[in-house]
Amino acid sequence: MQLNINGQPATVPPEWQSDSLLLVLREALGLVGAKFGCGTGLCGACTVLVDGQAVRSCQWPVQAAVGRRIETIEGLAGTAVSGRGLHPVQQAWLDEHVAQCGYCQNGQIMGTVALLRRLPRPTPEQVDAALAGHLCRCGTQQRVRRAVQRAATQGSA
Repeated sequence: MQLNINGQPATVPPEWQSDSLLLVLREALGLVGAKFGCGTGLCGACTVLVDGQAVRSCQWPVQAAVGRRIETIEGLAGTAVSGRGLHPVQQAWLDEHVAQCGYCQNGQIMGTVALLRRLPRPTPEQVDAALAGHLCRCGTQQRVRRAVQRAATQGSA
C-alpha cells in the first residue's frame, strides 16, 4: 500500500494496513507530529490534512488515505537542506507565544492551515468555529486567535 505524504511516496508495511492513519503515521512511518489524544476524534491533537481538509487521523482507516494527498505538520516547514524555513502559520505561533504545554498545537496549526486555505481572511467567529474542536487545557485560546489573525494578514495559504 502506497500513500502520498507531504508530497513523497510512503509504503505502508502489510502489518499496518488495517490500522488508523494516525498509528501508521506515528508508528510505522515515524511522523510523530500528529498526537494521540482522546482516540475518538474529539480533541483535535491528531489533525492532519487529507486533500486539504482537516481530518482526525485517529478515526481515519489508513486504507481510506490511499490515492489522497496527506499533509502532516512535518511537511509544512522545509528541512534545513531546503532552506524554506517555517510555514507562516508556524511562525505566527512563535510570534504570538502560543505554545504552553504544546500537546494540542500541531493539530491547531494544521486546522488553521486548512482554514486559511479555504478562507484567507476569516472573521473571529469563523476562526472560533474552525478551531472549536481543538481542545487546549492550558488556556491559550486568545493567543491562538491572535496567531491565526497574524498568519491571515501575512497571506499564509
